[in-house]
Amino acid sequence: MLTLVSFDLCPYVQRAAIALAEKGVPFERRDVDLDLKPDWFKAMSPLGMVPLLQVGNEVLFESTVIVEYLEDTQAPPLHPADPLARARHRAWMEVGSSILADIWTIETTPDRAAFDAKIVALRDKFQRLEAELGDGPYFGGQHFGLVDAVFAPAFRYFDVFDRFIDLGVFNGLAKVQVWRRALAARPSVKNAVVTDYEARLEAFLRSQSSWLASRMG
Repeated sequence: MLTLVSFDLCPYVQRAAIALAEKGVPFERRDVDLDLKPDWFKAMSPLGMVPLLQVGNEVLFESTVIVEYLEDTQAPPLHPADPLARARHRAWMEVGSSILADIWTIETTPDRAAFDAKIVALRDKFQRLEAELGDGPYFGGQHFGLVDAVFAPAFRYFDVFDRFIDLGVFNGLAKVQVWRRALAARPSVKNAVVTDYEARLEAFLRSQSSWLASRMG
């Protein structure tokens, strides 16, 4: 039995949980409070971060490493078989990680100019994705892949943002919007978080001294 060490709001944990579910791999989930890290976690995590995947006596860290390990060892494959297509998918996974970094700034910065700059950056990245997407519903077409596992947690943030503010990030991006809806409906995506995830995220957002929190009312 694999063990996924996680934190309830971590998007990087979600991508690992989604990959495990898509491959039908049984696993246990062990949550940790990152504000009060227990000694066992400190000893296990070289960077003090989640996710971690315990595989027997070994511990893997970094979400990209974890999902690539699962891809190497567990069927069905979630990457394309063609090496060039697979490399392209891996490159867009990196874009997904950069989007999560942009979202973190949006969540936490008190600076309106920095907030607005990240909205522009996000809009640009999703416009590029609009040009990359085919007929869908997923990034690679009909088949769900690791790129989808990376972007699903990013889209999930906007389900909460949309309650309070219209960021306009997806306006006019029809393919991206179809993709977002398809990922939200996927059972592996739904089950990658706790049932009250949105309430927990909202509470976190309200706790920040950020420009976004000031607009939430």
